[in-house]
Amino acid sequence: MTKQEQVILKAEQGQGLTVEEVKIYQKAVTPRQHVYGKYGTLKRKYLEDKGIDWTIADLPTYLHGVDKQADELQETMRERLEQDERYKRTGNYIEDCRRLNEMQHLIEEEILNEIVYVA
Repeated sequence: MTKQEQVILKAEQGQGLTVEEVKIYQKAVTPRQHVYGKYGTLKRKYLEDKGIDWTIADLPTYLHGVDKQADELQETMRERLEQDERYKRTGNYIEDCRRLNEMQHLIEEEILNEIVYVA
């Protein structure tokens, strides 16, 4: 058994560690923080609030997939909505901003309803 394995075992058993052993332990078990996009983070929060247990599944891969699905849906909806006459640019800045905001709101609502807030 390596020194690193011995230190981990010692820490798991609740035995005291020396300063040197603490340093070895910290290097051996550095926590891994996953960074998700907006929709992956919302999905994680939703799952936590619902109390759904994700200990079996690979949660980071799933949440990154949620972000990817949301991005793809956003792209396809934007392309589709830009063809609609209601969302075409008019040349009037205020009207164009209103139309873009409305389009973004529709896309956001669709992503939340179809991808994020589904168990």
